[in-house]
This record gives sequence, C-alpha cells and structure tokens, in this order.
Amino acid sequence: MLKFTELYPENNQKRSSFLLDGMWKFQFDSSSAGKENGWENHLPNPVSMPVPSSFADLFTDHRSRDYCGDFWYEHDFYVPEFTENQRVILRFGSITHRAVVYVNGKEAAAHEGGFLPVSADVTEFVTGGKMNHVAVLANNELSETSLPCGAVKVMQDGRKLAKPYFDFFNYAGIQRSVWLVIVPQSRILDFDTDYAVSGNDAEVHYSVKHEGTGTVRVTLSDEDGNEAASAEGASGVLSVRDAHLWNVRNAYLYTLHITLWEDGELADEYHARIGIRTVAVEGTKILVNGKPVYLKGFGKHEDFEVIGRGVSLPVIKRDFECMKWTGANCFRTSHYPYAEEWYQFADEEGFLIIDEIAAVGMMRSTHNFVAAGTGHYTSFFEAPTVPQLLENHIRQVEEMITRDKNHPSVFAFSLFNEPETISEFAGNYFRTVFEAARKMDPQHRPLTGAFEKNSKPELCQVYPVCDFICLNRYYGWYISGGPEIDEAEYLFRDEMNRWAAKELNVPFVFTEFGTDTLGSEHKLPSVMWTQEYQNEYYEMNFRVFDSYDFIQGELTWNFADFQTSEGIFRVNGNKKGVFTRTRQPKESAFILKKRWDN
Repeated sequence: MLKFTELYPENNQKRSSFLLDGMWKFQFDSSSAGKENGWENHLPNPVSMPVPSSFADLFTDHRSRDYCGDFWYEHDFYVPEFTENQRVILRFGSITHRAVVYVNGKEAAAHEGGFLPVSADVTEFVTGGKMNHVAVLANNELSETSLPCGAVKVMQDGRKLAKPYFDFFNYAGIQRSVWLVIVPQSRILDFDTDYAVSGNDAEVHYSVKHEGTGTVRVTLSDEDGNEAASAEGASGVLSVRDAHLWNVRNAYLYTLHITLWEDGELADEYHARIGIRTVAVEGTKILVNGKPVYLKGFGKHEDFEVIGRGVSLPVIKRDFECMKWTGANCFRTSHYPYAEEWYQFADEEGFLIIDEIAAVGMMRSTHNFVAAGTGHYTSFFEAPTVPQLLENHIRQVEEMITRDKNHPSVFAFSLFNEPETISEFAGNYFRTVFEAARKMDPQHRPLTGAFEKNSKPELCQVYPVCDFICLNRYYGWYISGGPEIDEAEYLFRDEMNRWAAKELNVPFVFTEFGTDTLGSEHKLPSVMWTQEYQNEYYEMNFRVFDSYDFIQGELTWNFADFQTSEGIFRVNGNKKGVFTRTRQPKESAFILKKRWDN
C-alpha cells in the first residue's frame, strides 16, 4: 500500500511551508549502535553537514567518502503555534536509501527507496511555539532486494564497502530539501488530471482526493490569470474553449486552483501548474497532441562536483540552458526519479521526460557495462530474494507515478534499466510490474524500459510488454571499438535488421550510446578516448539511426561526465559526457547541435 506523501509544499491562506535546509548535525554509526544508545534524542559526537547534499565528496578521507552503513542526521526546528484544526507534516524530498525519522525521540516515519519523498505526520509529536528535534537514521547499503541493486563487501577490518551492480557512484544522504508543512485537518490530499483535445477545444478530466466532508471546487486559469473553466465536485470535467496546448519546446501552463469548502468557509486550497496535452504511441510514431515527435536529448545523472547528487537550482538551470543550446527536446531520468524541481523546470521549458524508476543493477555484475553483450547470465530472477524485490519495485513505481503523474513533461515511464531479460523468470517478473503500473497512471502514458545488448531480438522475453522499445547500445565502444569501428557499424546494422525482421510496428528509441572521452585528448588519426573518436563514433551511430524509419529517438549517454565507483575502466568517473562535469562542451556537443538544430 502506498505510504502517505504530502503534496509539493506551497504557501497560501490555508497552508504554510517552512524550508528546513541548512547545516544539520551528522554522525556515522558503523556499528549500528545508535538506536540502542539513544541517538534519536542526541548525537554524541556529530559534525556539521549541509542539507541538501551527498555526504561523500564533502570529506577528504577515503573512509568517509566510501562509507557504507548506518548514519544519522539531527536538527532542531521551530514549530509555530497551531490550532487543533491544523496538522504538522515533515516532508523530505528523499533520503537515500532508507530511513527512520524520529521527532522528539519518537518514531514518526520509515521509508525504503532513496529517490522519492518521505512524509511524516508529526502533529502528535511536536509542540507548537517551541523548538523541536528531528533525528534521521539512514542507511546506504545495497542488496538484491533494494532499488538500485547491489551488494556489500565486508573488509578484513570489518568495514563495509558498497559494491553496486550499476555504473554510478552510490551517493547518499538527505540529498533533497526538507520542509515543515502546516496544513488544515480537512485538506486536499492529492489530485489526478487527464486530457482530451477536440479541434481547438479541450477537456481537463480531474479527480481530487481529500479529507473531510467538504465540497471541492476547481478553477482553471490561463497564463494571464483569466478564468478558462471551472467546475464543482471531487471529480469532473473542465471544458476549455480555444485551449492553449502544452507543446514540445513550446510550453503553455495553466494554473489549476483546487479549493475545499466546509459550511460555506474555505477549508483548504492548492495550486498546481498543468499543461494540456495528449500522448500516444501509434504504430512506429510517438505522438504529442497528435503530431509525431522525434526524441533528441540525453541520458543524465543528478551529479555535480562537491554536492554529489544533492539538489541545486543553479545546476538545474545550467543543465537546461546547455540542453536548449544543443537543440534537445528530451531526457531520461537515468537511473532514478529526480528531484521534483527538475520536472517543474521541464514543464516550463517544454522538455519531454522519460521518468525512470531506480530498477538498475538487476544483473548481479559490478561491471554490467562490460557484461552487456557477452552472454553473461547470472540467474538473477531465480533468486529467493525476488518476491521481496518485486514488492519493493511495484511500491516504488507507485510512489513515482503518484508524485509525477500531473507533470506535462512526463510522457512515459521507464520501469527498468539493463536487467537480465532472456529467461521466463525475467519475463514473468516484468509482466507483473507492468501490469501493476498500467493501473496506476490516470493518463495511461506509455511504459517502457531500457535493454542492454544481451536482450537480443531472438532471446528477450520482456520487450513485448513495452509500448516502445529503448535500446542501450555501444557498438564502436564496448563492442568492436577503435580500429574495428567499421566492423561495429556492420554488427550494429545486423542487429537492427533482425529487429526490423520481427515487424513489431512500435517505435524504437536509443536511450544510451556514447564513448568515454577526455576533453584534453586529440589525435589524428583518431584513437579511443580522444574527442576526434567521439565525433566519428556519433557520426557512425547517426548513419545507422537514419537508416530505419522505426527509430524515433536518440538520447545519448551521457549529458555530462559523472562520478562512478573506482576501477580500471574509469578515470575518476564515467567520461562519456557531451559536456564535462563542470558543464563545458566537448567537441561532440557541436556535432549534436548541428544535427539537432536541423
């Protein structure tokens, strides 16, 4: 069952929100003795820690950066006076990967999943008009029941080390903003929207969940603040004449104003910016407002120097400006749901998002990017831990869809990245996930997932559940790289011909393709890791893409260089970025800009 999640905070005449970001207190708990020793009341020897941020890159020693296990945060916060008709909520944008929240020494919430909100109703635990205390016991260990998947190695000295089954750093902490929210007892809990367009007019179908016995009224206003439609009732239809549609890279946002009335008095209100648009997959085309869209853009990461995966509005702004400069129109939230501010920016800028759950690493390999294409099989979905993983997977998909369902930028949900898919066990697992997900989304958006090279057209058991097929392919890098790039193009075309022969009549989107490239390296003729080779690699891939009319998108890997675990395959992280980690363009950025602008 979905855990309680408070709506994104706002301030109005019935709701008050206070941002609790800042310097918190922080302490490692390598022996997991904190709860036994009462750390929920007071940390014995803490250091200061900024919230939001990842803790790893803020330290200068190996043990702290690579710490794996329990860790604690604490903070004192003031709660204004409130009446018996109000409730007090603590809302964390995320806590990675699992957490228990204590308020004034009492457990208020527990949550598994490091990339979605944690909400706690703390009304009974706090005292208004006074300072109160929050403590968070968090844990960043990986397992085969967690999303993302991985393992933990215990070193000779007893220290734990995370061993991800994925190729990005296992950043952790309170990585998104924390809010104190005061809301009415009778309040708006959630809302759904869906759209139908007919000629110049549109219908906004809505449904509002609320507490209390009041009456719901809904008003839709245009960007100038003029009323476009209104209705009464917890569910209904807003009829919009001469509707402005939300289009790709040409966004138009209405404001949905929901009010709850009891005995003629306003009990609660909530505002949300929404975009009227339709999404469909018909044959080999992806349609937005009935018109085909070719996806151009990136796989990304929430990743930046010092702050790790901590949310940063300046970084978000810079990333969107860089993507706009290239002519992109889409990105995938690889490999987890991003902070909500990313979606708000995308709504405003008219970017499409493939919203991906953190189902990555389902291959039991710490170098899955190398294992891909080798026929490596680990019986991952035959393990006794699969039922627990499946339950966790479905719950987090529900949390993601519930959080992101009203963003016009989100046109599809991705329910996995590069798992094993060639066994009937994998087929049964993902059919179950997809069947559950199709019941969750009020807009019935397309569902997909990203397949690696082992998921061959002859062997894959999972692609039939996808509304469009996403391929991650590295012909010319992991497969036949360098002097064999001509052979790579032959092998690439051979696979695509085999997919074409199946006559699936669905769109294909390339969600990963790229090469590790050092911005300092140049060589003529090219060799791998040079900027010249990255350019030649992209040009080869584009020749292949342009040869098949069912290919309807190209999201390169990756937008920017990002941090990974250490290893002989990585030079201080993954260097496949079109931009450096500090968001400066490599030469390939100009290749993409020329192609996408045209």
